[in-house]
Formats: sequence, C-alpha cells, structure tokens
Amino acid sequence: MLRNILLNESEKTYSIAERLFTFISNDELNWTPAEGKNWMTVGQLLMHCSAFGCGKAIQGFVKGDWGLHDGKTIEELIESDHTPSVEELPRVKSVEAAIELLKEDKKLTINCLKEVDEARLLSEHLKAPWGGEVLPLFHHLLQMIVHLVHHKGQLYYYIKLMGKNVSSNDLWEVNNAK
Repeated sequence: MLRNILLNESEKTYSIAERLFTFISNDELNWTPAEGKNWMTVGQLLMHCSAFGCGKAIQGFVKGDWGLHDGKTIEELIESDHTPSVEELPRVKSVEAAIELLKEDKKLTINCLKEVDEARLLSEHLKAPWGGEVLPLFHHLLQMIVHLVHHKGQLYYYIKLMGKNVSSNDLWEVNNAK
C-alpha cells in the first residue's frame, strides 16, 4: 500500500516533469531569471531534475548504493559534495539528453521502489547522509519524490518567466497535452 503511494507519486511527477522539459529549446539552456542571484541556469535545472532529482538517492536509501566512484563512501563526503555552489553545478547539453536522463532516473526510481520490501518502509529508520532527523524509510523516499516535485515547480516558474504560455494544469495534470 505505501509502496503504491510512492510509485504513483513517482509516475505522476516524472511524467509532468518530462512534459515541462518539452517547453524548453536547446538555445534556452543558459537562461536564468533576471532578478536575484544564485539561480541555476535552465540547463543546470534540467540536469538537476533528471540526474540528481530522485533516483540515485532512492537507490541509496533502498540498496545502500549511493553511486559513488573513486572508492569513496557516503560518510566521507563533505557538505559541499552534497550541495555544490551554483557555479559548480553541471548542465545538460540538450533538452533531448535531459529527457533521456530523466527517463533513466525514473526507471531507477521505479525499479528500486518495486524492489523495496513493504515492511521495511515503516520498520527501518535511518538518517540521510546529508543530515537531518532519523526517519522511517518511507518518509525519506517520499522526501526524494517531493524534492523532484519542488524542482518541477521551479522549472514551471522558469517557463512562465520566459514568457511561455503555461497554466497550472501544466504543473499538475499528467494528461494535459501541450
């Protein structure tokens, strides 16, 4: 039952994010809002949503595999490894590449959620490697989906600020055709 909630929210969130990606053209990947500072470019935001939004963290919580290279462990990472500055964030090379990365991340998320034992979702309590409270596994997994929801909303407002014709249905409705 809880696993189905996570699966349904993941499916919906990824589907809406993918549709929002299609509002962007490759020549807009360097765009940022005119007001304020420390904004990700559209290309960085697409990369963050597609490669760092959900799947790798869900895999880490479910399987203990955080996808680290060079023999590092999750405990060895420092704060800047978890939250690099906006200047250090990678960006996608194209919208098409972002959509492919998003599809891969969705597949990783869905597979991990299907594999997790339902009983673990409430019985296993742990702390995220980046800090915070000790929480049930279900709560951490839900927070990772919510992380993608927030960035999906950020992309929606970027699209609106770019002057494109989007409505709240584009943010919330899965079957809303462009």
